[in-house]
Amino acid sequence: MDKSIPYYPIIMKRPKGTEVPSFALPREFSYVFYRPGDEIAWADIETSVNEFDKVEDALAYFKERFLPHPKELTRRCLFVENATGDKIATLTAWWAYTGTRRDPWLHWVAVKPEYQGHGLGKALVSRGMQLMLELEGDQDVYLSTQTWSYRAVGLYKQMGFTYTAEKGIGGRPNDQYEKAVEVLEKYVR
Repeated sequence: MDKSIPYYPIIMKRPKGTEVPSFALPREFSYVFYRPGDEIAWADIETSVNEFDKVEDALAYFKERFLPHPKELTRRCLFVENATGDKIATLTAWWAYTGTRRDPWLHWVAVKPEYQGHGLGKALVSRGMQLMLELEGDQDVYLSTQTWSYRAVGLYKQMGFTYTAEKGIGGRPNDQYEKAVEVLEKYVR
């Protein structure tokens, strides 16, 4: 995250029917799904990318938001492990409600800083979108991000996501859309 630029939240959308590019993990890495106890690794990964100030805060969020759905976690919370079995990246193929409509959402995409720049994020989002298609079918998929994550925004755009001005999707106001796009146009390649 680059906290030196203005912060604005923004929602992105991958319209149904958009092709999902396929990117493979480098050989020394592998995908694994959540198993009980992995919430500690999730909290560590998310804290390492400054999504939370403390591991305890990340863990509290995970326990409140995801642990009430243990069966869903085992098929929706994906990790990347290195050759020694350390979890170093994560993505959750989840959902959010817009009124009574349930929409697919990619949540909490993160790669530990020391592993960034090696194609892991691209492979993880590619696999996450394939997983989303398996679980939800070909629907519009949303994600919430911010200008501070402009590098990730560039990756999401490669995966077929576009900025959306829709308001209230998944309970998010998206009321700073124009300001966010203005900032992102300066930084996203």
